[in-house]
Amino acid sequence: MENYGWRDAAIKVLEGSAEPMHYADIAEAIAEQRLRSEFGATPAIAVNVAIGQSLKNDGENAPFIRVARGVYALRHASPPPASGPSQHGPNEAAESETDDDTGLINAFGMYWARANVLWGASPKILGQQQPESAPVNFCSQRGVYLLHDGRSVVYVGRTTDQPLGVRLRQHTADRLNGRWDRFSWFGISSVDEDGQLIPPASSTFNLDMLIVTMEALLIEGLEPPQNRKRGDDFRAIEYLQVEDPDIRKKNIIALIDELKTKL
Repeated sequence: MENYGWRDAAIKVLEGSAEPMHYADIAEAIAEQRLRSEFGATPAIAVNVAIGQSLKNDGENAPFIRVARGVYALRHASPPPASGPSQHGPNEAAESETDDDTGLINAFGMYWARANVLWGASPKILGQQQPESAPVNFCSQRGVYLLHDGRSVVYVGRTTDQPLGVRLRQHTADRLNGRWDRFSWFGISSVDEDGQLIPPASSTFNLDMLIVTMEALLIEGLEPPQNRKRGDDFRAIEYLQVEDPDIRKKNIIALIDELKTKL
């Protein structure tokens, strides 16, 4: 396995792409092409920061150009678009490149399996950006969530005073206990490079952002067949579920105990 820096790995990926790519897709391609041996908890953010720093520090000599918000291409591969960074001053362009604000929703997970969580007092709601990245515990995440029976939504809830893990655990013992096997969630806290949740910097958002978020939540949660893409400007990062490793340990112990009774 190669071990490129994030900047060089992004260049390598874009060299093999016929079209500009979003930084999250670049990070995914880096993992698929095995261009790094370590990915941390937030590979997509690491790619965005690396490209943003290159644009800020290297200016016109940077190998990247910004095609749209979060979307990049190689400078020598195509001319800068009319609305690209060439119309901005250096500082303004750099700020727009490194701005990773995703609005009201910063992270989300879809159709996570109830069986992959050990429902203790503080359950580990584990997810990762990519298979190679470090897992993040979303137990303390706040936002909204859906409970599913198969692919049908049976309940919608919010996490305000109580965090996500606590609210979900309550539904394993209340009237909804036997009515859901999966859950989806949409959280306002982002994730730092160490895998820790960061509350949003601002508690106020403009009306346009609120409408965009409401549209995105409906599209993601209901999956209407005529909506072929996510809501406009919805830039939250999706996380893939990771099974709580304590479940496997618990199963091994149970198996050993069962074998002992048969001896």
